[in-house]
Amino acid sequence: MSGAVATASAAWVVKPLAELSDAIQYGYTAKAKSHTDGIRYLRITDIQDDQVDWSTVPSCDVGDTESEKYLLSEGDLVFARTGATVGKSFLLRGIVPRAVFASYLIRVKLRSDIDPKYVAYFFQSPAYWNQIAESSAGIGQPNVNGTKLAQIRIPVAPPSRQQEIVAEIEKQFSRLDEAVANLQRVKANLKRYKASVLKEAVEGRLVPLEAELARRDGRSFETGEQLLQRILETRREEWSGKRNYREPATPETTEQADLPTGWAWASPDQLSASESYSLAIGPFGSSLKVSDYTTEGVPLVFVRNIRAVSFGGPETVFVTSEKAAELKAHIVEAGDILVTKMGAPPGDVCMYPKTRPPAVITADCIKLRLVKKHISAAFFGYAIESKLVQTQIQGITKGVAQLKVSLGNFSALAFPLPPVEEQQRIVAEVDRRLSLVRGVEMEVDANLKRAQALRQSVLQKSFGVP
Repeated sequence: MSGAVATASAAWVVKPLAELSDAIQYGYTAKAKSHTDGIRYLRITDIQDDQVDWSTVPSCDVGDTESEKYLLSEGDLVFARTGATVGKSFLLRGIVPRAVFASYLIRVKLRSDIDPKYVAYFFQSPAYWNQIAESSAGIGQPNVNGTKLAQIRIPVAPPSRQQEIVAEIEKQFSRLDEAVANLQRVKANLKRYKASVLKEAVEGRLVPLEAELARRDGRSFETGEQLLQRILETRREEWSGKRNYREPATPETTEQADLPTGWAWASPDQLSASESYSLAIGPFGSSLKVSDYTTEGVPLVFVRNIRAVSFGGPETVFVTSEKAAELKAHIVEAGDILVTKMGAPPGDVCMYPKTRPPAVITADCIKLRLVKKHISAAFFGYAIESKLVQTQIQGITKGVAQLKVSLGNFSALAFPLPPVEEQQRIVAEVDRRLSLVRGVEMEVDANLKRAQALRQSVLQKSFGVP
């Protein structure tokens, strides 16, 4: 780090924001209009990743007097005073269209002798966030009001030093931004590679086909179609459900491409185990309420657990053993496949770990317990992740405010069914390749965290007053 960002000299002073500002002002209360004609109406949600896409910012009805009072201009700082992004700030730069700011924002107009970029960088620093945390201590819903903001203490360098510090911060951040961009490109390439591996896996192009090996060796083999018939016969014979046996849904294959030799199409319903609720969703409505939650007992599985492939830990929610017994239709066990039935979009998938005890899935989760004797659950977990099945899930996704898939539609998806030996070879090869991907991903994620830590270190050193 160069001297421009080194520890400040005695010429610095520490002042509250109120003494550095000409105005600290709450925003205008109005109703956002869907069209973008007239004066724009900047809201907290319009500020994403330290940017505003003005073409998407709505407008509002505002009189001439109010518009002049709340009109934004270059150099203004706006703060989120409540919500998930409370305390975050944004500096308006460049050309600003005619716009006012919403009531959940606070606008700060700095004095002319204070560099807006200098203060904006301070409001990203640990020194600022520590003060926000102190002012919010003991408050149920953290917030930043005008009084709190005015009292934020800022180390103020002489004007010429402010510009030097800003220039040095931007030089350091530019280097970090380039490194982060390269790491993000690596992550994107890894994601594409994984998708390619899964595509080849479910299209029969990852390992030699069992049909080809059998022909070469002059032996017979059980085809996917024969395997499916054996699975269906076993399901009928071993059916342990309380209801009479019902023939499972057949897969919808009208829009699917031809399968490799020796493969067949099968539905999740056809491949599910010979027991009631082997293919099921979580309980609805009053069957499981927040008041049923406990701090110990049988764990619950939420959509967030499936997405993060993370189970257990301090945030785990439980129900009593008695409640779990009432919800036995929704019990998930080691090796079951879990799929999200809601989200943007639905279709996240993982295997419930062998290291976790039986749990209860919640409403927006699907569990699929496959026939254990005849097929590889790992293969079908990978199949659901592949574009082949994800495209089908997108096709059955419904809803506007909240995207969901129904269990009925999910049960008739088309899964590729290779011979058993081929499933096992595919899983082994996918595991081998994706283990390499996971290793690189861990290294990339560690470097991204390191870059964020370096960014905070730059800011800490920039505003570290003795």
